[in-house]
Amino acid sequence: MTNRYTLYGAEISYFTGKVRAYLRWKGLPHDEVPADAQVYREVILPRVGFPVIPVVVTPAGETLQDSTDIIDALEHRHPGPPVYPPGPVQHLASLLLELYGDEWLVIPAMHYRWHHNREWAMQGFGELNAPAAAPDEQRRIGAKLAQPFAQAAVLLGAEPSMHAAVEASYEALLGELDRHFARHSHLLGTGPSIGDFGLVGPLYAHQYRDPASGELMKRLAPRVARWVECMQRPGPPPPASGAFLPGDEIPDTLLPVLRRMMREQMPVLEDSARRVAARMAGHPGEPLPRTLGMHAFELEGCQGQRIVRPYSLWMLQRARDAYRALAPADRGRADALLARIGGERFAHFDDPPRLRRDGLSVAPAA
Repeated sequence: MTNRYTLYGAEISYFTGKVRAYLRWKGLPHDEVPADAQVYREVILPRVGFPVIPVVVTPAGETLQDSTDIIDALEHRHPGPPVYPPGPVQHLASLLLELYGDEWLVIPAMHYRWHHNREWAMQGFGELNAPAAAPDEQRRIGAKLAQPFAQAAVLLGAEPSMHAAVEASYEALLGELDRHFARHSHLLGTGPSIGDFGLVGPLYAHQYRDPASGELMKRLAPRVARWVECMQRPGPPPPASGAFLPGDEIPDTLLPVLRRMMREQMPVLEDSARRVAARMAGHPGEPLPRTLGMHAFELEGCQGQRIVRPYSLWMLQRARDAYRALAPADRGRADALLARIGGERFAHFDDPPRLRRDGLSVAPAA
């Protein structure tokens, strides 16, 4: 038995960036294998049952899938230093930021990739899936494989009428993060939290690496670019260094990012919860579909449409669980933070019935 983990993923992949950063920061011995067509056919499909990355195979031969579940499983095996802050308010904030990165920043990530970096991305998909093919053949393969991802950019909310709003919101976020990183090396101190890993997925794979997006980030937010580089650095010396801010502090420089998350994402999560609860009431015991039609959302004063994604509520459920479990004194401090960031919607959220992850979607909890 080897003592090394194997990460099946891709540089071009949103969630591989999240897991890779975790493995590197923890100093966990691992090998990364690009998920080309052969790897999908011979490893991923037999082990997981559906085509998805990232996938981690443990030294004992266990298969882990889903970036959040992968990190949680590895954190249980390698608990120190933790990526979940011990302070209850920092813990809650880190979960909210992971939710924001995983489930909301997908909108600008997909927009910039498929509306500003399309040709580069298609070539990258071809190179990944057919590394031995000629460039023209890679381009043809990449164009075919990329088609559903390009369509997903619009379904997620980056329809033509929303392009300017998506870009305005993202560029404002870059400015907010850049001002934060002028004072702090990470979101909550000198080492990463689960929130850092949630944000680095989109900010590395789609925004830093894609050429047009990378130029934009380095020009508008050079400190964000340096944080991304730090988060993806192989074998940081020493591994797993850094600490969270003392006193369970949430830095003032992070409040604009949390306000943006509450303003943009929480109304969508509220409507998603209503739709999921209604669906579950009308179809008791049935699995939830991966999408439940379309609903409205707002960015920078503009109204758009996007698909309803029940999976986002499973991610929200993690933060809600942490909030509900707070002791009274800690709840008071968390409520004070939520009041400062416009988080009343989160504090009084009307939770749907409990959900469990089921592959790429979610289902009613048993």
